[in-house]
Amino acid sequence: MKVKITSIVFLLFSIVSFSQTKEINKKIDYLVDNKFSSLDIIDSVLRKNRKDKPILELLVKKSKEKAYLEGEFYGSNGLGRYYRDHSIFNKSITFYKKALGISRVLKDTVSEVKILNSMGSVYRRQDDIRKALNYHKEALDIAVHIKNPKVSIKKSISISQNSIGNIYISLKQYKLALNEFKKSIVVQRELGHKLGLAINHQNIGNAHEELGDLDKALNNYKKSLNYNNQISSKIGRVICGYSIANVLIKQKKYNKAFITVDTVLQTAIQQKDKYYLSNTYSTLGLAQLHLNKLDNAKKNLTTALKIAKEFNVHTIVVKANENLALLYEKQNDFQKAFNYYRIAKEEDAKTLNERNLLYVSEIIAKYDKEHSENQIKDLAKKNQIAQLQITRNRNIWIMVLSILALTTVVFFSISKQKGLKNEKRILSLKQDALRSQMNPHFMFNALNSIKLYIIENDQKKATSYLNKFSKLMRKILEASSIQETTLAEEIQTMKLYMSIENIRFSNEIDFNIVIDSNLSLETIKIPPLVLQPFLENSLWHGLSSKKEDKKITISIKKVSPEYIQIAIEDNGIGRKASAKIKAEKSINRKSIGINLTEDRLLNFSKNLKNDYSITYVDLEDKNIHTTGTKVIIKLPLF
Repeated sequence: MKVKITSIVFLLFSIVSFSQTKEINKKIDYLVDNKFSSLDIIDSVLRKNRKDKPILELLVKKSKEKAYLEGEFYGSNGLGRYYRDHSIFNKSITFYKKALGISRVLKDTVSEVKILNSMGSVYRRQDDIRKALNYHKEALDIAVHIKNPKVSIKKSISISQNSIGNIYISLKQYKLALNEFKKSIVVQRELGHKLGLAINHQNIGNAHEELGDLDKALNNYKKSLNYNNQISSKIGRVICGYSIANVLIKQKKYNKAFITVDTVLQTAIQQKDKYYLSNTYSTLGLAQLHLNKLDNAKKNLTTALKIAKEFNVHTIVVKANENLALLYEKQNDFQKAFNYYRIAKEEDAKTLNERNLLYVSEIIAKYDKEHSENQIKDLAKKNQIAQLQITRNRNIWIMVLSILALTTVVFFSISKQKGLKNEKRILSLKQDALRSQMNPHFMFNALNSIKLYIIENDQKKATSYLNKFSKLMRKILEASSIQETTLAEEIQTMKLYMSIENIRFSNEIDFNIVIDSNLSLETIKIPPLVLQPFLENSLWHGLSSKKEDKKITISIKKVSPEYIQIAIEDNGIGRKASAKIKAEKSINRKSIGINLTEDRLLNFSKNLKNDYSITYVDLEDKNIHTTGTKVIIKLPLF
């Protein structure tokens, strides 16, 4: 029965595996056939499989066959990363070199910088100081000269600085290392890149630990662990685990150190990264050594040394030999202790030798010299730019001032012309207004009426009429010299005008003025004699043809905070009948003043916020018979 179940499970697994393989082949064929130039598109298709060695190898193979460089680059870069993570450094370098060559053929600077940094990291893990420093330095030189760098380039610059800092730690140049880490972390903070922040805090902690500042070291390791937890980085937790444990060992908190590193051991084994696994075994063995668990310590330290030798993790070769020397010293086996100690020093000397230190010093000196020269060049360029900007700004100011002066002259001329034109217009309106109020017909009729009273020897009426007429003439002449008057003065003038006209109508006209009690007529300004033409129209076109019951009413009220309303209402024959009579006459009496009044009101309201309006209303009764005309004038108050 068990055999049957096993066979079924195997069969199902084979079917699923075959289906998945078929699906992956389709994806790779799709990419290769379409030859997408964007690495982001390739990554979106193969994201779940980018750490799968057979799939990456298949992508490289098929891309080579179809001369698809982007696909070959993506596969080679992925394989370089795969072998680096498995600490197979020689193969990692082989594939990274292929990827580097392709990136240069494609002229993809961003990818080139990333690969150079990756190669530097591989050499750094092997403590090949020269090559590591060269690759990181080359990546940094290319990246910093890119104008308007994108986020990926800024990250690459930070990675280069971080890696150079790690090289300085290998050479025990801890303060130099801290300088590089501090430069690197600025970019990561700016970008809010949590992985970069985790790595930088880890390395800063390492530098402080080597300098003996254990509190700062522990603080930075904990910050790194916090970021790694946020991004769920298992390898990050492993690194922080053995790093924190190392500080606790130096603080003689051996039990706490043992628990901390033992907690991450299984995760380190699962990750299969021999570099970090050897570090974990080495720290675990050291904690057990101080707890006098010597057999376990010997087992774990020997495992760490074996992994480090097999995968060329040079720093752990040194540490494991040092820790084994301590172990045999505790067991009083001084010969073995001496042998392990000697090996540790010999291995350490391979990295920390005069040639490496001299080379790094030369690189630093060369870098500082280049940096200084670049600063001088930049300063010279900035000075040149500043001079050009000063010259340009001076020329701009000259042009601006010239244009401003010319604009001022033109504006002044235009304003003056407009002012003169406006003054001329006002003068013309005044003259026209004077002519409209002193029209010959009105004066002739008024003087005839006075003559009639004199002939009839009615001295009282003649004198009264003459007084009113002279007062009206004086007001008309005064009005011709001013642009505005009070509404109270205007009402007085209209009463005088209507009393003269009413005499000629045998006092048949019932003339009334209704004023809103809330209004202060002394404070309201209007153009002088502006109501006269409307009253004249009511008299001669509305009431002159009517036989009896003749009425004119002026109503004044405030209709809003911005407007007053003056309504002139008559009970005449209406506009339609008036127009018909006018058309039938062989000689038409010229209507005076309405158009002129509208021009004067327009000129008056120009300087006010609101505009005037004139509305004509034909009044009708319930049977739609004409009952008169109403003119509504709305005047702005401000």
